[in-house]
Amino acid sequence: MIASVRGEVLHKGLSSVVVDVMGLGLQLQVTPQTVAQLHEGLEAQLACAFVVRKDDAPLLFGFADAEEKEIFETMLGVSGVGPRTALAVLAALGTDEVRTAIAQGDPKPFTRVSGIGPKGAKRIVLELADKLVPADPAPEPAARAPQIPLWRSQVTEALTGLGWSEKDASAAVDDALAGREELAESGDVALILRT
Repeated sequence: MIASVRGEVLHKGLSSVVVDVMGLGLQLQVTPQTVAQLHEGLEAQLACAFVVRKDDAPLLFGFADAEEKEIFETMLGVSGVGPRTALAVLAALGTDEVRTAIAQGDPKPFTRVSGIGPKGAKRIVLELADKLVPADPAPEPAARAPQIPLWRSQVTEALTGLGWSEKDASAAVDDALAGREELAESGDVALILRT
């Protein structure tokens, strides 16, 4: 199995490149985005997938990185999706959009790919739902609830211990501290209770 190739780019086409690997020119089917990243006469390294079909000539597909290759190979497991369709999906959507659409269960982006209709798009989303998950994003900071000062909860607790309802105790603390920010800043529980 050919997992990757490295060598000088001999030729660039619209959707293929020829790479010289130790004197052997290998033609790889690639996305237009990958073609744009390569330059004739310069060395390139591409992840590869070698696909042999009964009714078609064997083809070598090239990818800019391992993630593209993973998505391509995973999509080949979907019934009705061949290598050219899987490559077209990568060309039209890119890796992030494919993973996001699968994670959200949204078949709509796949219908933008030539040869994939609404039923095919739904099948892709359904069959890949547990196979292609988005790359771990940076964890979002949890929405923090406003911090209640310790003195406030102690004062409220003292008043509720004396038989006040929590609502009345909270309102009484607000009334007592109205216009007296220095008292709130002091955090002196005994002084606030006396007020």
